[in-house]
Amino acid sequence: MPRRLTSAVDCVSLMHPNFTSATMIIPVAIAVCALLGVVFLLAALRSFWRHRALAGAANGIAGVLLIAVAAVFALLAAGLHSYHRLSAEQDVGEIAFSALGPQSFRASLRYSSAKADAGETFELRGDEWQIDARVLKWRAFANVLGFDTLYRLERLSGRYRNIDDERNAPRTVFELAPEQVIDIWLLARRYRESLPWVDALYGSATYLPMADGARYAITVSASGLVARPSNEAARDATGGWR
Repeated sequence: MPRRLTSAVDCVSLMHPNFTSATMIIPVAIAVCALLGVVFLLAALRSFWRHRALAGAANGIAGVLLIAVAAVFALLAAGLHSYHRLSAEQDVGEIAFSALGPQSFRASLRYSSAKADAGETFELRGDEWQIDARVLKWRAFANVLGFDTLYRLERLSGRYRNIDDERNAPRTVFELAPEQVIDIWLLARRYRESLPWVDALYGSATYLPMADGARYAITVSASGLVARPSNEAARDATGGWR
């Protein structure tokens, strides 16, 4: 059965956007709301201690609401951190292949955004490999505030050159991103009309042949994913690709 062979690092540890001061708004909002919530709750306890039930109830409600707002901001921040910031074409990582058998390859995916030894290994079936990502672009005024285009790797899969094999042969598809409690992508899709700072949401994918010993460099820009051969085996595979 095709399977993920090893998982050297949790995907969550691979998400390290370098936020500007403008994008620190959410963490600051979390801290302020949480602090105010605690202050109001302490005030509520003080009011109840002094037998001022109405003031205590009002302060308690305010405190609970502020802490709830802080929790929502925290979930939004967690969802946003699953995306990488993208201001220009940058390295995503490298993928290398070794043959296991006919139309069967071990794929070693290394991520540029994490420590050098971070990566995952998969078993892919087929003639070609494909990697998919989600891209979220902001409008110009949001870019001015420091919000760059975001991307998140979604899937790695094997694909067959022959359409009949693609329909009938074993398929291998692996998820590269963990599920989020609050998914920024889904929120942006659902409330697109209410979010004027969102410019575009789209998926991007690139695919190239698998070959024994082949290595490919993967990059991403605002226009999407790009994969390029990085050794002779990969150049040979793509040179005769049809």
